Amino acid sequence: MAFKSHIAVLAFPFGSHAAPLLALVRRLAASAPNALFSFFNSTASNAALFNAPTCDNLRARDVWDGAPRGEPFMGSHFEAVGLFLEASPRNFETAIREAERESGLEIRCLISDAFLWFSSVVAEKRGVPWVPFWASSSFSLSAHVYTDQIVRSIESTETAKQEKALSFIPGLEMATMADLPPEVFLGNYASPLEITLYKMVEHLPKSTAILLNSFEEINPIITKDLKSKFPNFLNVGPSILASPASPSAAISDETGCLSWLGSQNRPRSVVYISFGSMITPPESELAALCEALETCRFPFLWSIKDHAVRSLPNGFANRTNSFGKMVAWAPQPQILAHESVGAFVSHGGWNSILESIVGCVPMICRPFFGDHKLNSRMVQDSWGIGVRVEGGVFTKSGTIECLMELMTTEKGAKMRENVSLLRNKAVAAVDSQGSSSRNFDKLLEIIGAH
Repeated sequence: MAFKSHIAVLAFPFGSHAAPLLALVRRLAASAPNALFSFFNSTASNAALFNAPTCDNLRARDVWDGAPRGEPFMGSHFEAVGLFLEASPRNFETAIREAERESGLEIRCLISDAFLWFSSVVAEKRGVPWVPFWASSSFSLSAHVYTDQIVRSIESTETAKQEKALSFIPGLEMATMADLPPEVFLGNYASPLEITLYKMVEHLPKSTAILLNSFEEINPIITKDLKSKFPNFLNVGPSILASPASPSAAISDETGCLSWLGSQNRPRSVVYISFGSMITPPESELAALCEALETCRFPFLWSIKDHAVRSLPNGFANRTNSFGKMVAWAPQPQILAHESVGAFVSHGGWNSILESIVGCVPMICRPFFGDHKLNSRMVQDSWGIGVRVEGGVFTKSGTIECLMELMTTEKGAKMRENVSLLRNKAVAAVDSQGSSSRNFDKLLEIIGAH
């Protein structure tokens, strides 16, 4: 097929960044069959993401991740991020030129993860629109946009920095400095990621549009404020509702999670536990969580890596196998949509929060890094759809209190009611005349694919 335009998509291949960007691009490719979408990403990340049939007009393109060639990388996650950012944008520019040669089509638009601020420069040199995708929430983006005001506020007050409320940021009045991502505070010894986020904020005003996997109604005050700063501030999600499942994408239940949930007798009786693909709580906190689960004896389903299982208290698996199930991998969206699940113990990552809202499951959040603290603050104090563990760490007594509150009290029932109302707003947003659908149509116009 002869394509009429060529759109480059630049991914950040770490954490949970690339998957939601690809979900959006699959949706764009399905809506714009005359456009060719080239998805530039590391080899390892592409191999993990493109494991099912995709649209004819969507191509995976590998870029060098910056690691030494020809030998396995043994460094840490943060070292890998640093190497990747050091190799950029040269690695992307090389791959883009190759994609243009192969397709015979020059790039007409550049969509990128917002972290990849240099995409603004690449797009400007080519005279094409730059459309960054922010992989988290509008309120975490707002925290970065207001970095300068936050720093000035700290300098002008005698209040302890951690306790100071963010009353000067619209929509974040209930949050404090302690809730902010640490990357907001650019120090003398800034990490590559901190520098990247600072440069991102500098370059965002050059964007043609900013995209989010969220919906305007989740925080109308922040939406209004950021719309006043960026001309095309487009919430186009949640993708889990907006993107129809492919007929060929059968739900994998290789670990038997869904059949196990189906065997439970009571609705909303199961506690689901998952801390994402990257996080394992400290051993002392794992022990506290296990003790709480044993004490409460709620049925539980725990998605936990094999290496973490070895850190659990001796005999825990045997003592709980009559009411608990532990698996190395779980189909999370389908689990959270199951009627048997009554609570979700999570790190508070943005994708997990969206999946929890869509599944109507209240949350117990134990934040670890990045936007987790701010996300969990909004879960607890803005939307009333969950709680953050006391002190931000698992203790036996604190975790028991959270579990009992969500699973047995009127407050827990109220949280379920609140999350159901929020889900209704998300469903309305992706309806044909909803805010996210209108924003998606606007995006198709901007990238020249409507």
